[in-house]
Amino acid sequence: MAQTLEEFASACHEALVADPGRAGREKICILVREALEDKEFISKHIPSDGPDRTVLYEDPDFGFTILAHAYQGAKNSAPHDHGPTWAIYGQAAGETIMTDWECLARPTETEPGRARRLRDYTLAPGMAYLYEPGELHSPRRDGPTALLRIEGQNLDRIRRRPYVDVTVDASLSPAAD
Repeated sequence: MAQTLEEFASACHEALVADPGRAGREKICILVREALEDKEFISKHIPSDGPDRTVLYEDPDFGFTILAHAYQGAKNSAPHDHGPTWAIYGQAAGETIMTDWECLARPTETEPGRARRLRDYTLAPGMAYLYEPGELHSPRRDGPTALLRIEGQNLDRIRRRPYVDVTVDASLSPAAD
């Protein structure tokens, strides 16, 4: 029998009750991987023809948000973090090329942050990855993809500032001595 959204959300909630820190988030990452193996759960909550972003659940106590993402074509994102919160990307279908970035400077009110590419890796179906607060990353999708994603707080209500890739804009690279 397929797991329900309510059961999944409750298990995520209990993981944070047991440990609201990194260990609790790592437990949620495991729960996401398990949910990605449940084909009935995925087909019900993350249809491949769904919208880019659908909020499935928002926890009233911890504020974490469970989302479904369905992208129909290619999509590329700039380096970013999730402000003061964390996120877990769970690949349900297709592949996402993730890039980790080194933060050279955090954004200010008037200037974008600066980042340098560190590494690329592929998230394939069934994989999940935790990004802690402040960790810079960027997803690239070359075709249709679907994700089960958890945000530590609903990012619809969090202002985030942009970052630029210093390797693209050489004028933003640190000065060489």
